[in-house]
Amino acid sequence: MTIIVTGSSGLLGTALVEALRDDGARVVRLVRRVPEGDDEAFWNPAKGVVDQAALEGAEAVIHLAGAGIGDRRWSEDHKRELTRSRVEGTRTLAGALAGLGAKPAALLSGSAIGFYGDTGDVAVDETASAGEGFLAQEVVVPWEAETAPAEEAGIRVVRLRTGLVLSGRGGMLSQILPVFRMGLGAPLGSGRQYWSWISIDDWVLAVQHILKNPGISGPVNVTAPEPVTNAEFTKALGAALHRPTMPLAVPGFVLRAAIGEFAEEGVLTGQRVLPRRLLESGYAFRHTRLDEALAAVI
Repeated sequence: MTIIVTGSSGLLGTALVEALRDDGARVVRLVRRVPEGDDEAFWNPAKGVVDQAALEGAEAVIHLAGAGIGDRRWSEDHKRELTRSRVEGTRTLAGALAGLGAKPAALLSGSAIGFYGDTGDVAVDETASAGEGFLAQEVVVPWEAETAPAEEAGIRVVRLRTGLVLSGRGGMLSQILPVFRMGLGAPLGSGRQYWSWISIDDWVLAVQHILKNPGISGPVNVTAPEPVTNAEFTKALGAALHRPTMPLAVPGFVLRAAIGEFAEEGVLTGQRVLPRRLLESGYAFRHTRLDEALAAVI
């Protein structure tokens, strides 16, 4: 099986490519530099360019490329880049796949649970409509819409609405571990906002499960079945590290001053998201409890 992967150098892409190759697949990585070897092919999504010959005859495409959501403060330029990198990349890829003679059976395209906006205490699944806010309306909704040409061409399209991925190799967890190891971890804002998480192992296994099950299409929440509040996450991470946590929360205004607009939608807003499609399709999570996941990845 030949599988094309974009965003292969990121946290998720690196882990997935390794697992796919271990499973016997031939993986071709789309890169924006001069390719090195026959396991790489060129693309330039900003210019709408992709190596059509590399795509021809592939069984599946997994599209994960996009600028990092929480990498830096949300200036107006960075917000435009968050949208542009996702929309242009998905448009380029879906259009190219639709025009192939030998089309892939599936396109698994990255997405995010930011689609749902702030859900408060309400648990949502894939049947819920899009929420409000910049991430939902200006990033995720147009991002997902760009998969339409592939879907209309008869390709099975899955939109991977990913939650907070827990990994010891990078991502959000690696950014906050030093603070928690010093015993300075604390709830953020009210602490009542829900964080829908998934271990890196389960994320990779879930994507492989989706890839191998042709009956799965449309949006799929790639999150563990037991989301927790930020306060519960703080307590669990402190316990996993055998370190105390601070009794007082970090006020929202302090977070807004420190990290800007990202604080509102990326930290203080919560999504209580359930993986109904994964569970109904028979996927068995390796880590259903947060304490188990943290013990596995730290």
